[in-house]
Amino acid sequence: MNPIVELQDVHKRFGSNAVLQGVSFAIPKGQVVAIIGQSGSGKSTALRCIDRLETIDSGRITVCGHAVHDPALDIRALRKDVGIVFQSYNLFPHLTVEQNITLAPKAVKGLGAAAARAIAERTLRQVGLLEKAQAYPEQLSGGQQQRVAIARSLAMEPQVMLFDEVTSALDPQLTGEVLRVIEQLAEGGMTMVLVTHEMEFAARVADTVIYMHAGRVWETGSGAMLKDPQTPELRAFLSHGL
Repeated sequence: MNPIVELQDVHKRFGSNAVLQGVSFAIPKGQVVAIIGQSGSGKSTALRCIDRLETIDSGRITVCGHAVHDPALDIRALRKDVGIVFQSYNLFPHLTVEQNITLAPKAVKGLGAAAARAIAERTLRQVGLLEKAQAYPEQLSGGQQQRVAIARSLAMEPQVMLFDEVTSALDPQLTGEVLRVIEQLAEGGMTMVLVTHEMEFAARVADTVIYMHAGRVWETGSGAMLKDPQTPELRAFLSHGL
């Protein structure tokens, strides 16, 4: 099966700091991959390169048939196929939940108001927040805002979803709300890449866990590898928590 996401020997520097040093991995359609590692290991940079939020210095990235490394990439077409959710919710405070979700389908896909509203209703139902359609972000908890951010990405009907430490700003109860939504997406067959500090969640939900260290893919395997790490670096990372 051809991978839906593939990184081949990807290098990325910020000035003299080599953040990615020959990163390679491939993700088949419908798989969930969790990327773990210490701060500065390159995991969030790798994720941002998949969506062309960062350009790479060398190597190849292919996502949903798009050559992301190509300077001539149609970024608008890529963004239709790839949704990304960040730690900060980035909702427009002056728009209702429904308006936040319908904005991109109307602007990017040219959908009419009724069709966009139907998508908002469907995605809000998916994340368990249909009753909040007319609320404003400030009226929601952090967990609810993050679930709206997920619904907003789902509204573009992406083939791949990227999550960059989406629970790190939330308390344990709100974290649980958001992780349940992600788990339901996994059960529905959504291809996902998660950068996460939630080890137990990664072990349970991910088909593949990638441990990054010093800008490289250091160890990779199923969730079981978190109980039986093969490298001293991963053992140290897991024993120290974060």
